Amino acid sequence: MSDADELNRVLNLEAIELDMFRGYTDPARTHRIYGGQVVGQALNAAYRTIDGRVCNSLHAYFIRPGDPKVPILYKVERARDGGSFSIRRVIAIQHGQQIFNLAVSFQSPEEGFEHQAEAPDAPAPEGLLNEAQLREQSGEAVDPEWRWPIEVRPVNPLPRGRTEPAEPVYITWFRSVVPFGGALPDHQCVLAYASDMSLMDASLRPHGVDWTSGRLQAASLDHALWFHRPSDLCDWHLYVQESPSASGGRGFNRASIFSRDGRLVASATQEALIRWR
Repeated sequence: MSDADELNRVLNLEAIELDMFRGYTDPARTHRIYGGQVVGQALNAAYRTIDGRVCNSLHAYFIRPGDPKVPILYKVERARDGGSFSIRRVIAIQHGQQIFNLAVSFQSPEEGFEHQAEAPDAPAPEGLLNEAQLREQSGEAVDPEWRWPIEVRPVNPLPRGRTEPAEPVYITWFRSVVPFGGALPDHQCVLAYASDMSLMDASLRPHGVDWTSGRLQAASLDHALWFHRPSDLCDWHLYVQESPSASGGRGFNRASIFSRDGRLVASATQEALIRWR
């Protein structure tokens, strides 16, 4: 299975009935379905019921672990079409049960007030190692399930196996490995896919957690995205992630996503389950 094939699984759903779609998972994923895949596919399903409007925000809940061996059914509910905004709800179903649900808002394009936060200084991605190279450098075997259609290059990586506490800030560059064209909706779906790849890591850094210990139970609980400006996911994006709080077995994370030229294109939040057994 190539990176292009996996990206196509996000961007191309099978229509099976009015407002109902079927999505598939890369056969290389054998343990559970990556959360960003479901977010990207659900957004894609919602876009299939929209004409001329652009997603401005989405809010999702991960309800059950997904089974990578069977397809996912996406059912779209047309909650409202107003003068400027449309609301859709998407339910993802496997084995007769909800595994995920999404509320998503679309807006007719319009002009308005403009301001944004500034992107922090960061080294260019060309001089950084990607995650696979960092694993190989540390002598860690690269599991086939860690092959993604998104390349991530950490700005402030921690040494593999390190257990000393660190600041709850994690900064990476990311982009699509596979060049693709398409309109803005395709790029938003790929951004949604990529936004779940490292966001919970910020909440783990202060606690000296070793991912390879086998003692960590971690999973995304909910996920939200706000799209501020158009962007091209074939180019590098700076993902500035921070965790202001962890409590009750949960880590809260928030992030800003900047295009390479410094435009704030999206914001994200996520709460994740983080248990140390």
